[in-house]
Amino acid sequence: MIVVATHKKFNSDILMSNYKPVLVGALNRKEDFGYIRDDNGDNISSKNGNYCELTGLYYIIKNYNNQSDYLGLVHYRRYFVKDSFKSLFNLSEDIVDNEYIANLLKDNDVILPVKRRYPFISAKEHYIKNHNSEDLEVLEKVLQDFCPEYLNSYNQVMSSSAIHLYNMFILKKDLAEEYLFWLFDILSRVEEQLDISDYDSYQSRVFGFLSERLLNVWVNEKQLKVKTLNLYEPDGRRYVEKAKKFLLNLK
Repeated sequence: MIVVATHKKFNSDILMSNYKPVLVGALNRKEDFGYIRDDNGDNISSKNGNYCELTGLYYIIKNYNNQSDYLGLVHYRRYFVKDSFKSLFNLSEDIVDNEYIANLLKDNDVILPVKRRYPFISAKEHYIKNHNSEDLEVLEKVLQDFCPEYLNSYNQVMSSSAIHLYNMFILKKDLAEEYLFWLFDILSRVEEQLDISDYDSYQSRVFGFLSERLLNVWVNEKQLKVKTLNLYEPDGRRYVEKAKKFLLNLK
């Protein structure tokens, strides 16, 4: 199954049955739009402002009986598309379906977005430039104390100039369970040691930001075979931003 993390109603008509919309941060939302809520059973819905889409994944892994051979995460405005996509602007027919995913996972361990590249800067430098350096200091200490075998992979990922972002992935079910157990254990330990009381609403999403990097670390450490796919954004946000930058450069 593919978890579709959302905080609002969206056009789910384009999705196949293997996609399950999950209302994240549902504890503070009255309407559920008929989606799975992340505030039932064992949950961290109240921490959505810090963990972002991960509160939906936490709920699914703890409470939902996933009958599929894989588990993935996408967003209401970002989806994986097939290699043979027809158009960058209308890809709804090319969103990966169950058969396509199953075929890819025969020869690969994980499906990830094409990497984001940072010109002339490392992933670590990019994080420090845009977030709080203390986040990484605490994370590095937790890794050193609780799973030092991951430090080499962490350093490789953070010194590189390209990483997979958005917390999007599709993993074979057993690997997904292993990854999420590791991820939430690490993040909970960071949460215990990191004071975010003076963080604004954006920087308070720290555990979502860190998990983007940790997914890369875990995949690298496990030496998984990766298949990368392009993304479709129904609201065209990426293309709008690119157009704005292009027009500004013309001035």
